Amino acid sequence: MISPVSVTRNGRRTFFKWHRARRRGSDPVFTGRRILEGMALGASVEVDLVRHRDGGFVVLHDHRSIARETTGAGPAIALGAAELRALNLRSNDGAPIADHVMLLEDLCALLAATPPHPDALLQLDYKQNESVLDEATIASFARVVGPVARNMIVSSGSAASVRLLTEATPGLHIGFDPCDDNAFDRLKVTGDFAGFVHTALEDSPKAELIYLANELVLAADDAGFDIIGAFHAAHRRVDAYTLKTADAKTAAIAGRLIGLGVDQITTDDPEGLAALLGTPSDG
Repeated sequence: MISPVSVTRNGRRTFFKWHRARRRGSDPVFTGRRILEGMALGASVEVDLVRHRDGGFVVLHDHRSIARETTGAGPAIALGAAELRALNLRSNDGAPIADHVMLLEDLCALLAATPPHPDALLQLDYKQNESVLDEATIASFARVVGPVARNMIVSSGSAASVRLLTEATPGLHIGFDPCDDNAFDRLKVTGDFAGFVHTALEDSPKAELIYLANELVLAADDAGFDIIGAFHAAHRRVDAYTLKTADAKTAAIAGRLIGLGVDQITTDDPEGLAALLGTPSDG
């Protein structure tokens, strides 16, 4: 049976991460039903977080403008909790759907009411930096996430943000994305993949899971550097992101990433990619 959760090859299991809580490429983003479905199956599921005006967090990707994802407009920070909850999400074609925008507390209440599979992991990918994380906001995050922290991992490209949120929330898993906007460009010039790994480990020494752009992973391999092995040697797991479609090209990329030893592949179509890669027992 095809699994949208993981694939096993040569005795090694690689997870599919449901990017923006999508099981299929046709799914709208961030719906509660898909999040619960993935967590019940033991999947790795990802949602994005941005801060809103009332000092809490909303499950959306773009903090600068919410118009693409919702029936609202403007930056998330300009809207309060009640205003955001009243908005509907949009489908991939931009049409409003019945599902409403969720706040972080709504998401955590869903998980508390429907306990997830023990293997399930919900990634909270924080999309801003530490400048908007005041004490009250951090305390609010810890209070809401604390009861369900064991099945959650917080990540960000801001190591300081990850530190602030995880230090306030016991039991929360720690992730880090060292691929800032210029990282790949710098590596194309320097070729210093070993230095990149060293800096990432220094920036977020407690990270359990490192998130890497799949293009960077493949570029390291082309240069003869085993970047997955380097992070594994430091006892970190690695996620390679994001395969947005499921087709022959992305299946080939996924196969190569699996061969290189990634622990997890982020995709907008886990079900479609799994079907192309074959059953979990393929060798």
